[in-house]
Amino acid sequence: MKTPRLSPETLLVLERFVERPGDWRYGYELSRGTGLKSGTLYPILMRLEKHSLLEARWVATEDGVPPRHTYRLTPNGLELARSKLAESRNRWLLRQPSLSRG
Repeated sequence: MKTPRLSPETLLVLERFVERPGDWRYGYELSRGTGLKSGTLYPILMRLEKHSLLEARWVATEDGVPPRHTYRLTPNGLELARSKLAESRNRWLLRQPSLSRG
């Protein structure tokens, strides 16, 4: 399956998952951690799930709160995330002015 477009916002979301790759994450937690609004975040999560880079599950809560979706990286998602984040950092470093003075 083709890799989805990885916008800066998508890379930001992937970065949050890579911090704790085995953990299940709630959308609200990701929104707070990335600063992305739900109208940006949830389409990213759905696209990553569609491409089998994330898995999602419903978690039933107590106290009458409706079930919530949680997400975590798949092994392929983790591999892609690490690779693309490294590429992104390398591009950023290459664009930085030289810090050495000669």
